[in-house]
Amino acid sequence: MDDKITPPTIHRMEGELMLCDPEKTDQTRDVESWRIFKIMAELVDGFQLLRKYRLAATFFGSARTSLDEKIYADAVALSGKLADSGFTIMTGGASGIMEAASRGAYQAGGKSVGLNINLPLEQGVNQYLTDRLAFNYFFTRKVMLAFASEVYIFFPGGFGTLDEFFEILTLVQTGKVKRIPIILYGREYWAPFLELFEKHLLLKYQTISKEDLKLYNVVDSVEEAYEAVLKLVKC
Repeated sequence: MDDKITPPTIHRMEGELMLCDPEKTDQTRDVESWRIFKIMAELVDGFQLLRKYRLAATFFGSARTSLDEKIYADAVALSGKLADSGFTIMTGGASGIMEAASRGAYQAGGKSVGLNINLPLEQGVNQYLTDRLAFNYFFTRKVMLAFASEVYIFFPGGFGTLDEFFEILTLVQTGKVKRIPIILYGREYWAPFLELFEKHLLLKYQTISKEDLKLYNVVDSVEEAYEAVLKLVKC
C-alpha cells in the first residue's frame, strides 16, 4: 500500500491561492525564530555604542549627491558648529547629507558616528566617520536613531528621510520618547508638508491637534538652526 501523501496547505493571500509545503514551512519558521538572537545582538551593540556619547545631534537627509551644493555646504557648516559646541554628530553613515554632516564634524575635530545598514548592493560608508556600527535590520537601526540624540535635524530628502521624520514625530507625539527638539531645515522644501499638516490634517480632517504643529521647528539658515539647537536642547 502506498504511503499516504500529505496534501499541501492552501493559504489565501490577497485574493490568490498559494500552495505551501507544510514541512518546508515549518523549517522556515525554525530558521526565522533564530533571528531573534541576531536582533538582540544588534540592539545590545547599538545601545553600547550610544552610551559612549552623551551629547549628540542626529542629521537626516538624502543620500543622493544630486542635491543643491548650498544644502550640502549648509549641512557641513551646521554640523561643524555643533561639533565645536561639544555635540557628537550622528548620521546614517552614507553619502549626501549624511556625508556632509559627518564631514563638518570631522573637519572641526569632533566626533562623527555612522549608523550604517548592510544592503545587498552595499551602501557606501563615507570617509569622515570616527566611529560606526553596521546593522542588518532597518528596524533595529531605526531604534538606535530614535534614541541616539538630544536633537534631530532633518534636511531635504526622499522616502527614507520622510519615513524617519514621521517615525520620530509620532514617537514624540505619543510620548513614547521624551520631547526631543525636531529641526526642519529649509523652508522651501518643507512648506508643502507644513501646509498639508495645517490645512488638511488639522483644519479639514482634524486628525491632529493644534499642539502637534508645535512638535517641530522650521529654520532657513545655519545660524538660525544653530541658535535653535542651543535654545531647545537642555544639556
